[in-house]
Amino acid sequence: QVQLVESGGGLVQPGGSLRLSCAASGTVFSINTMGWYRRAPGKQRELVAAITSSGSTNYADSVKGRFTISRDNAKNTVYLKMNSLKPEDTAVYYCNADGYGLGLRPFSSWGQGTQVTVSS
Repeated sequence: QVQLVESGGGLVQPGGSLRLSCAASGTVFSINTMGWYRRAPGKQRELVAAITSSGSTNYADSVKGRFTISRDNAKNTVYLKMNSLKPEDTAVYYCNADGYGLGLRPFSSWGQGTQVTVSS
């Protein structure tokens, strides 16, 4: 079973920055796409950014130019650097990864979520 552990959330003022990390643990043979999603109060979960194993990225329009997703394949870790944060970025951020684990069984795992609050 592949588990994802997130870290890096917190309270930040508008215009500030945060970096989220998400590390996969367990028996991992390979990870295809890793991504960050968020769920704001009263809203549905939405994709924030995703990155493939080859480094191709995809961003929500609302975060383009402000957020950067990256990954360290050797560490099975994905990062989300968030700059110029706005109050509307306030949400619980979830990490997701899909790939192959023990016995080449496919997996799609979610992290427990980390709260990001942007407020003065």
